[in-house]
Amino acid sequence: MRRNKSSIANIIAGFIIFLCLLWHPVRAQEEFVPPPAKHLASFSFTMLTGGIIIVHAAIDNFKDSLNFVLDTGSGGISLDSTTCAYLGLPTKMSDRTVRGIAGMKMVEFTYNHSLHLQGLTVDNLDFHINDYDILTSAYGLRIDGIIGYSFLRRYMVMIDYEKMLIDVYTPGTYKYPRGGYLLRPQFTTLPMQQVTVRDNTLVTGKFYFDTGAGLCMLLNDDLVKDSSLLRSKRKLYPTEAEGLGGKKSMSFTVVKEVRVGPYRFRNVPVYVFDDVFGVTSYPVLGGLIGNDILRRFNVILNYPEQQIYIKPNKHYLDSFDYSYTGLGMYIVDGAITVTDLMEKSPAVEAGFEIGDIVVGVENDLSGNIQAYKTLLQNARSKIKVLISRKGELMVITIKVKSIL
Repeated sequence: MRRNKSSIANIIAGFIIFLCLLWHPVRAQEEFVPPPAKHLASFSFTMLTGGIIIVHAAIDNFKDSLNFVLDTGSGGISLDSTTCAYLGLPTKMSDRTVRGIAGMKMVEFTYNHSLHLQGLTVDNLDFHINDYDILTSAYGLRIDGIIGYSFLRRYMVMIDYEKMLIDVYTPGTYKYPRGGYLLRPQFTTLPMQQVTVRDNTLVTGKFYFDTGAGLCMLLNDDLVKDSSLLRSKRKLYPTEAEGLGGKKSMSFTVVKEVRVGPYRFRNVPVYVFDDVFGVTSYPVLGGLIGNDILRRFNVILNYPEQQIYIKPNKHYLDSFDYSYTGLGMYIVDGAITVTDLMEKSPAVEAGFEIGDIVVGVENDLSGNIQAYKTLLQNARSKIKVLISRKGELMVITIKVKSIL
């Protein structure tokens, strides 16, 4: 009997110790804590159609201010070929290949340069060389390069879309502000975040987190077909987008819902594309989530800790752009020119022709292609466009369609 009592006592004592361990976890006597993140610089940025971020910087000892896209969808850092030639930077062909939605190619590099941002100099950067004329033509702003992983991996970068301000910190401990959500994407050189898309079916998969994409979401066509994601009655509108290699034909439609972390967006415009060059490596990834969604948050890119923190901002409830014209406008020889027309689109029905020069939209005669594109993002409206055709001025009225 005594032995039984002793055994019971030992069991009870052991159970009490177990509970104590649960409530008081054992910690190492010494634990390394990184130093606090230190603020290095603040600089403003401008934003183009779709949320594209443009920052100004200079290279080496050149005083010219250059325009760079801040792009989490870039696995390095790059310079436009024309800009590189203008600056007279030496280049060397590499055995490395870059690819985008419209092409892939081996690239040259120019090595060991410094990038000067306001209040911050970043040394020892190797730029790969690319041709960004198509982006310059589409945006109406000289695109001199793209800032991606080679910069972002070194710092904690905060993007405030309300104040149009970027803050750069050293890696280190940092207390994220309240009211947001911490994402833990998988990182290679590009962050891959789990996102849920719902329409006819519900699909959860990994998508690139891409601030360089001026759209809400891009879906791989194979994903759409394999999952039967889209409702059978969903109409796909032909369109195109710009990327590495030039223009890429796509389809434009809407899905019922997109969810990122705890945040849900309904009736989201999406592009569907045939991933010929394997950008998304489907089925590893299903596409990308772009800056027309990401700009609705203030974002902290913490690459050193492989974290991204998002907090809704004043743009969170902005309506999406459901407009569809089928009108492709680019700057050609200094003039805003109609270069592409989608079949059976509102632009064709209105009477536009390839080669028309757009002089004004509504009462805006500024010659600013960004302003004109914004004015045409007005679904279910009739918009007057002043064009020049073979030297003759005429007004065309286009009825902008809604894809919703």
